[in-house]
Amino acid sequence: MDKCRAGSVRAPNQPARSETDSMTETPDRHDFALDLIVSAGRLAMDYFARLATLETESKKDGQDVVSAADRAVEDLIRDAIHAVFPSDGILGEERSHEPGTSGWLWVVDPIDGTSCFLAGLRDWCISIAAMKDGEADSGCILQPVTGDLYAARRGGGATLNGAPILASATARIETNLLGFGANFRIPRQSVIAFADALMASGGMFYRNGSGALMLAYVAAGRLCGYYEGHINAWDCMAGLLLVREAGGWTMPFPGPGRELTEGGPVLCGPAHLEHDLLALAVRAGHWT
Repeated sequence: MDKCRAGSVRAPNQPARSETDSMTETPDRHDFALDLIVSAGRLAMDYFARLATLETESKKDGQDVVSAADRAVEDLIRDAIHAVFPSDGILGEERSHEPGTSGWLWVVDPIDGTSCFLAGLRDWCISIAAMKDGEADSGCILQPVTGDLYAARRGGGATLNGAPILASATARIETNLLGFGANFRIPRQSVIAFADALMASGGMFYRNGSGALMLAYVAAGRLCGYYEGHINAWDCMAGLLLVREAGGWTMPFPGPGRELTEGGPVLCGPAHLEHDLLALAVRAGHWT
């Protein structure tokens, strides 16, 4: 993880700072998140190095699994946030939603791509977003195996390992790869319909098992877009901010009439492909 930002967060058993402390004493949430995700990455890599002894269990189906690593990493992140920002809310994948009183909400996926993680593949990541009054303000995604750290803050642009990144200005559906998420919350025919429409348009899908990583790839200009018929907030909040701050376009999430905790569909890509991506989704029968 030599590419990542050096640093560590305060241990959970250290005294918490009050939110009424001066601004000079309270950490900036974006900087805090960057340090925190690196510490979380170290813990995840420790578990990754001993997969043979890791306890796992299924959630709703055999493709939706959780491991001791997922829970330990989320606990580390939650404990650090509680210690430094005790009034902030937290929405994570593995533990219950904790509302806050500060107007800030942390949205956390401790390991996105758990199936890849458990298979010993590199296509998994940690995703942390901080939202203020319902808007994503800061987001970071770390791929611990490679050390790649994607980061964005609202109005401040997006970076990969500290260098600015932009969504592709020249990508076309016919000549580039489009990230495609699929899960058992979506009817199989819906998944098939989108894949068929994409291929009929001359495009090809790419899938690695981590929606957060594929969103980061859109922001870095590696993919011409990303679509998933339903995704949870913890999988995409940091990634959607990355895409927007990299100059890309995103459909509103989670969509009209939906609560953040419900999740919803995701469609995004470079700004110049907005019309083509929407037309593709309509052709697949996903929107009218």
